Amino acid sequence: MAPHPVLDHQQGPGLRRKRTQVVGLYTDPPDGAVVVCADELGPVTPRTFGPAPAWSADGHRIKAPLEYFRGPDKTWVYGALRVADGAAVTMTAASRNSDCYQRFLQRVEDANPGHGDIWVIADNLSSHNSLATRTWPADHPRIQHAFIPVGACWLNLQEAWWRIFRHHALAGVSFADSKDIDHATRIATAQLNQRAKPWVWGRPPPAPRHLRRQFVYSL
Repeated sequence: MAPHPVLDHQQGPGLRRKRTQVVGLYTDPPDGAVVVCADELGPVTPRTFGPAPAWSADGHRIKAPLEYFRGPDKTWVYGALRVADGAAVTMTAASRNSDCYQRFLQRVEDANPGHGDIWVIADNLSSHNSLATRTWPADHPRIQHAFIPVGACWLNLQEAWWRIFRHHALAGVSFADSKDIDHATRIATAQLNQRAKPWVWGRPPPAPRHLRRQFVYSL
């Protein structure tokens, strides 16, 4: 029986080295360095719904089919989670390419002033590993990349932060245009940063088990 293609690719050369590097940045980061997890969410598409159905003369609701229109505009949400304190940096863009990613890296660098390195844990998207992105850090020596293995998105803590973000910013909301998406992104990011906590890699220790009430039976 042939091996599963995804598992076979994950078990290729370099998997253990990349995984060890990423986990090491979580558990034992270099002195003075800042570790962030970066990823893109989307595309988020604006939707416009038709007018609500009216009421009939005798007071009954007029049934109408639910119709909505998806416009051509698409918005990508860039996010970077700082592992040390749980604070996040987000940015919206009309596309997902090298230029937008470099602008986002500049925003990440501005949000982490200092002289230490900024380790960015990201996946192997073409915009993350393009020639333009590889030459961009020449003028920004603080930015260092650590790429996760293919098919191992669970190594990127930003994926878990996206679940929280979607619940606060996108769930059950209809956006008219990209400005509404950007506004919701900024509001949700500010609210989540107000109650941010450090992200710790690994499974938390199990809760202590208490003995059940003991009954003594006398004959």
